[in-house]
Amino acid sequence: MFLMCPWKKCLVTIRRKINSRIGIPRLREAILLVKLHPMKIKISYAHKTVWTGLVTAVLVLITACTSPAPEPVAIVETATPTTAPTATAVPSCDPFEETAVTPPSSVSNYSYQILNSYPHDPNAFTQGLLFGDDVLYESTGRYPSSLRRVDLASGEPQQLINLEDQYFGEGLVLWQDKLIQLTWQNRVAFVYDKESFEQLDTWEYETEGWGITHNGRCLIMSDGSATLTFRDPETFAAVGRITVQDQNGPVQRLNELEYINGEVWANIWQTNRIVRIDPATGQVVGSIDFTGLLDPATLTQPADVLNGIAYDEMNGRLFITGKLWPTLFEIELVPEEGS
Repeated sequence: MFLMCPWKKCLVTIRRKINSRIGIPRLREAILLVKLHPMKIKISYAHKTVWTGLVTAVLVLITACTSPAPEPVAIVETATPTTAPTATAVPSCDPFEETAVTPPSSVSNYSYQILNSYPHDPNAFTQGLLFGDDVLYESTGRYPSSLRRVDLASGEPQQLINLEDQYFGEGLVLWQDKLIQLTWQNRVAFVYDKESFEQLDTWEYETEGWGITHNGRCLIMSDGSATLTFRDPETFAAVGRITVQDQNGPVQRLNELEYINGEVWANIWQTNRIVRIDPATGQVVGSIDFTGLLDPATLTQPADVLNGIAYDEMNGRLFITGKLWPTLFEIELVPEEGS
């Protein structure tokens, strides 16, 4: 029983009880009296008081030391609930019917200003170009065609795979964690893991493949005509089409594509022109003339046409290059007077 007693607590309790009843000096007197005459004590009034105090002290001791120890108070730690991150829902790519739209009455015209220039592989026949994860992704044509991740500053490929010899690479788009690469006349698209370049799937389509981009809901594809085809990014099924028109009518030979601030930008094959397209109507809302962008004096081997648009959405940077060009340019637009 006594082992259950917290002794420091007992002593404090006893001291308080004795002080309140008889005082310490009388307790000492009682203890001394018991030691000297344990069998011959006459209980006088005073001694009775002392003995009463001594008995009281003993009872207090017994009470303090035999009382059950208080139950420890359990401290319950309440875990703060954590909310698992939820994936951002991607708006569906809904089917639509093309509506007849008249050509725009006028189109704004732009020139450009060069902000920076970067090395570009002069042997890369650029067919698709995009910027993501602080690097460039590029699809090249001819044989063998390739898919590559390119360091912007050096122009050197950090990762590269070649397509099989029968495939001519074309446009390229980054959709979530996948890269989708078109082929020209093979009518097949390859789907890759963007990190490893492991091929995950193939999709077939009914036209030639030229350029491809996306608007956050649908893939948007060109085929060398004036038509842009909208496709479901999960199945590659066509869900709708628009015809691209400027003030002169349909704009043919739409090639490499990029989606920039709500517009589709398209290279026009075999020209120095890029058009800005309203994807809701197909109307051209701007035309950019890149004549003179590549200085022939800088060439050590023949170069081909302007082709390749990449947009750094995070920093608002716009990159332009061409097939077999030794340079990739960062540019900004300059509105032409009167447009």
